Amino acid sequence: MISKKIALKFSKELSNKPIVYNVSKKYDLTFNIMYAKIFPRKEGFLVLEMSGDDDNFQKGIEYIISNGVNVQFIEENIFRDEDRCYHCGFCVAACPTNAFTIDDRTTMKVELYKERCIACGLCVKVCPTKAVKLSEFI
Repeated sequence: MISKKIALKFSKELSNKPIVYNVSKKYDLTFNIMYAKIFPRKEGFLVLEMSGDDDNFQKGIEYIISNGVNVQFIEENIFRDEDRCYHCGFCVAACPTNAFTIDDRTTMKVELYKERCIACGLCVKVCPTKAVKLSEFI
C-alpha cells in the first residue's frame, strides 16, 4: 500500500474532464483532496493524497500523465534554504498542516516535515528571508 501527495496541473482543455474520477475507479485508488483551484475553461491545480496498491498507484500516475496532466510529488518540491532561514517561526504560524513546527522550545528551531505539506504556498508568502520555496510547477 502506498500513499503520496501529488500536485496535478490541468490545462484549460482538461479542467472539465473526469480524469481523477476515472483513475480512482479504474485503478481502485482512493484520494483526499487537500487543495484545489479549478475554474471552468481555465487552467486548474489540484493537490491530492492518493492511496492504493503499489502497482495500481504507478499505473494510475501513468494514466494521469498519459491524459496530458502534469504531475509532481509534493514532498519532492518544497525546499528550505538552511543558510537563509533564521527560524523566525512565521512559516509555523502560517502553515495549516503543521509541515513547519517547532519541536524543541529551548532551541526554537523550525523543523520541516515535507510529507505534511499540501503546497498551499502560505509559507513562501510569509517568509521574510525567502528561505522557503516551492518548485516552479506549484
